[in-house]
Amino acid sequence: MFYITLIFDYFKNYMKTRLTYRSDFWIEVLSDLLFNGLNLFFILVVFLQTQSLGGWNQEQILFIYGYFMIPYGIFISFFNLWGFSERYIVKGEMDRILTRPAYNLWQLMLENLDPASMFSALAGLVVMIYSWVQLDLPFHWHDPLIFIVMVVGSILIYAGVYISLTSLAFFSDAPTGILPLIWNIQNYGRYPATIYNKLLRSILTWILPFAFVGFYPAAYFIDPENWKWFALLTPVVGIAFSALGITVWNIGVKRYRGAGS
Repeated sequence: MFYITLIFDYFKNYMKTRLTYRSDFWIEVLSDLLFNGLNLFFILVVFLQTQSLGGWNQEQILFIYGYFMIPYGIFISFFNLWGFSERYIVKGEMDRILTRPAYNLWQLMLENLDPASMFSALAGLVVMIYSWVQLDLPFHWHDPLIFIVMVVGSILIYAGVYISLTSLAFFSDAPTGILPLIWNIQNYGRYPATIYNKLLRSILTWILPFAFVGFYPAAYFIDPENWKWFALLTPVVGIAFSALGITVWNIGVKRYRGAGS
């Protein structure tokens, strides 16, 4: 209960701070929606030139992209540590975090909440529902439960990968530049893995498993006969990678010796 109440306390502080400058809040929301809108526009432009992409039609690609936006938007809302190295390691704010009673990573996540990104998840849900109707996909009573499990698994994959990479700051004060690279690679997950060559498909499945944050879970609903078992691995992969990320993080925290003078 202590950790749950922290969520509400930090969220109230966030709203008090952001709503003081309401224009900034809504501009951030609008910019996120415009960014996703441009990606959707790109997909539509591609399908003006072809009827299918690797055997997948426009509505199927939109469905996959809609799913991709949901765990992405939720993840970004709670994990916003892109400036972790400079702020918490170089400037020494990690010292402040470590003097508090709650688990340090949990505090960092709540301290950098960005609920405005939840609108991206909402937009993704709208796109997914629209595509579902256009594809005339069957709806089963257990689909909402499986959908929630898939989304949680996808979020855990994001968390595991980015917590691991953020933890590198404990081992080197110099920015590695790897986060922007991985950020670009994750976008491959919003398209069918079958359009890539075998090497890239293997990387996106087992090494940087971003195929599980978009394609595989979405394919469960589009074509369960061919993709059901891969899709059901999503929560398993999520648990494995999040456990890896937290392990690396804890090792880094133990190695941390403070900002010094």
